[in-house]
Amino acid sequence: CPAPALLCGLLAAVAAVAEGGRALPQLSDDIPFRVNWPGTELSLPTTGVLYKEDNYIIMTTVDKEKYKCLLPLIASGNEEEEKDYKGPTPGELLEPLFKQSSCSYRIESYWTYEVCHGKHIRQYHEEKETGQKINIQEYYLGNMIMKNPLSEPDQEEKENSKDGAKEASEKTSIPTKNIEGQMTPYYPVELGNGTPCSLRQNLPRSSTVMYICHPEAKHEILSVAEVTTCEYEVVILTPLLCNHPKYRFRASPVNDIFCQSLPGSPLKPHNLEQLEKQQEMLKMPFRRVKEEEMPSTKEEKFSSIHKPVAVGSHQLLTVGTTHISKLTDEQLIKEFLSGSYCFHGGVGWWKYEFCYGKYVHQYHEDKESGKTSVVVGTWSKEEHIEWSRKNAARTFYLREDGTQTVRMVSHFYGNGDVCDLTDKPRQVTVKLKCKESDSPHAVTIYMLEPHSCQYILGVESPVICKILDTADEYGLLSVPS
Repeated sequence: CPAPALLCGLLAAVAAVAEGGRALPQLSDDIPFRVNWPGTELSLPTTGVLYKEDNYIIMTTVDKEKYKCLLPLIASGNEEEEKDYKGPTPGELLEPLFKQSSCSYRIESYWTYEVCHGKHIRQYHEEKETGQKINIQEYYLGNMIMKNPLSEPDQEEKENSKDGAKEASEKTSIPTKNIEGQMTPYYPVELGNGTPCSLRQNLPRSSTVMYICHPEAKHEILSVAEVTTCEYEVVILTPLLCNHPKYRFRASPVNDIFCQSLPGSPLKPHNLEQLEKQQEMLKMPFRRVKEEEMPSTKEEKFSSIHKPVAVGSHQLLTVGTTHISKLTDEQLIKEFLSGSYCFHGGVGWWKYEFCYGKYVHQYHEDKESGKTSVVVGTWSKEEHIEWSRKNAARTFYLREDGTQTVRMVSHFYGNGDVCDLTDKPRQVTVKLKCKESDSPHAVTIYMLEPHSCQYILGVESPVICKILDTADEYGLLSVPS
């Protein structure tokens, strides 16, 4: 325990008292405690947590200092309100949202997420090529099929309430999720029958929509996450649930433990006093050093270890931005085009590795099962040239002055791992695109699957801007002269 021995012993004793059947519940991370040393004059709070004179323990430090510590009676101030609640169930509270056929949107760097409440979850990207119609790439992450938003548990809870069977409803377990460090109750709605997922034997994608109370919200999408392959969690903030006491957001109060010294002991343990003095002495010098050593924004340094930044989090629907090693531009371009420096990207379940002129890999790392890797495609110059004779290897952009420049190049990587659905090797078209950014050494990678085991890997970076105009008729790149 990093805290002084007295504090560790005190909290252990509180837990022991709780297990012994006294007023305190068993300690958990959801119930924060703070030890106070009020000295000789103790004035207990008149509101909030209650205290009783006989609810205390005697603590002794290693230096034989003795303290009488008054413990709080932990109880939720909303327990009585929750027991007496006879209002609408969570499903009934959300029913207006479903009946209005309203939709919520979340826009990220590549994908837009659409949650039409009680209907479907869609993920899409719109792109308009010069002089062409708008192309839409979309996936349904779940649809509401043969389900009423008022689920069966709600019906049961309502009937129990009507019949006066409070005991049954009190035992209803409400799930919680850690939202920014706070365990928050949520109401789940399951959606299935989404777009088929090739990595799960063509099973449909599915999602759990978690509605949580937020008094000032307007049904926003807080987050979308792929918890496992093609299974998603979507968190929605809504004020509708706040009318139900069990779903209201409430910050965990800090429960004070008041410790007073017994005759012959200092007001506060000697070791604790020494520790606090040391911490105060370290604070200011530490801050000054940090400020002096802080690099300027012009000299930003990025680790050569590839750490994705969460811009999106969906396998085959993934956008991931990674800051790549800050080599000199010339050195980086040479290493990238030789295949010795590979781009990594993707967040969530799957990550991607792209080595120019070599291969595209998709992988997942797990502490228990190790690394699972799928070869999406391997490079063959001859196969790519053959492919480029039938497909556009270069896409041009017309400037205002009438000249044109290369906007994107496409490369074909075939001979990947055999696909279970098609019994054919996987293949991928890599689209290298210029993308301006405040960070000159960032790369964004996204993966699409227009057809079973036929992929598109988008790679966008300011680094690519410097080499696109070197592309020959086959889209092959070279080091700028």
